[in-house]
Amino acid sequence: MRLILMTGKGGVGKTSVAAATGLRCAELGYKTLVLSTDPAHSLADSFDMELGHEPREVRSNLWGAELDALMELESNWGAVKRYITQVLQARGLDGVQAEELAILPGMDEIFALVRMKRHYDEGEFDVLIIDSAPTGTALRLLSLPEVSGWYMRRFYKPLQQVSVILRPLVEPLFRPIAGFSLPDREVMDAPYEFYEQIEALEKILTDNTVTSVRLVTNPEKMVIKESLRAHAYLSLYNVATDLVVANRIIPETVTDPFFQRWKESQQQYRQEIHENFTPLPVKEVPLYSEEMCGLAALDRLKETLYAGEDPAKVYYQETTVRVVQDKNQYSLEIYLPTIPKDNIQLSKTGDELNIRIGNHRRNLVLPQALAALQPAGAKMEEDYLKIRFA
Repeated sequence: MRLILMTGKGGVGKTSVAAATGLRCAELGYKTLVLSTDPAHSLADSFDMELGHEPREVRSNLWGAELDALMELESNWGAVKRYITQVLQARGLDGVQAEELAILPGMDEIFALVRMKRHYDEGEFDVLIIDSAPTGTALRLLSLPEVSGWYMRRFYKPLQQVSVILRPLVEPLFRPIAGFSLPDREVMDAPYEFYEQIEALEKILTDNTVTSVRLVTNPEKMVIKESLRAHAYLSLYNVATDLVVANRIIPETVTDPFFQRWKESQQQYRQEIHENFTPLPVKEVPLYSEEMCGLAALDRLKETLYAGEDPAKVYYQETTVRVVQDKNQYSLEIYLPTIPKDNIQLSKTGDELNIRIGNHRRNLVLPQALAALQPAGAKMEEDYLKIRFA
């Protein structure tokens, strides 16, 4: 299966690009699913038809679906949902409120990953296109395998073992006071089972022959800045970006004086997009005179984006993390484009290297050859952060 994730700042047009990419893949004979994981779904509006949690056929070889976190929770994590609902009801919330609040913060991202893994394992589709949430949420989704692994190894697994042992002893005293039971083994096992699925998905997300992220941006300063940060953070999580789509560019045929300053500004930012994202390929899409809504409009966008091309191909392959040995010295090289060295903070704990850029952090488990060594210096060279170990 080919996995393509569309992301970008909210409102840049990534849903339209995802839908048009799905249309082209289906046209080429690929059995294609476009799945929206954004809590504020707009994929159904883009196709101009009703979509639900389960895939619905949009056109020959093309299906669409919008992730419903509540339904995903019920079908895959029913015991946990019932337990959370029981706890909330004991605190005075009625049934409807308790069920809605059973979707805890972050569960949308977890269920998106689990849904992706399920489709990958089932192998029913040739191409899976993810219309993801805006950049920040999408990055949390992609970092979840590593972050959850850190917490599971250090906190959850020991807590789970203690809970199973103490539950028979504490339960008779706990329930009359609290009004609800302690979690049983089924409830305690569920998060770790999910973690195991997410951990397995990490190998798929970091395989750049299978998974690619495509950044959708606009020729505007704030949008370009966020897209550049997203590219760096994706590299930090070892997820490859293979294409940038510069959307809503005012055509040269527009000569109204009202748009003249917009066109001049866009010309400058278009050049910045090509320069800052090099060597990634950049596709430009004009600002259309009509709304990109419905299959007819999406067919036009599809032709602009992919005329004569196969969007399922990998447009660019980059090695985002590599270990280099030079005689008795090792260096770890991480692809972090456009990030100044001064913005990067490094620390090492045990066999993990902690890398922080802004408010994003990665705990990189070091290869055995590096785990016993200490960082001896770092430098930025050709968009790679090169860390020497001694």
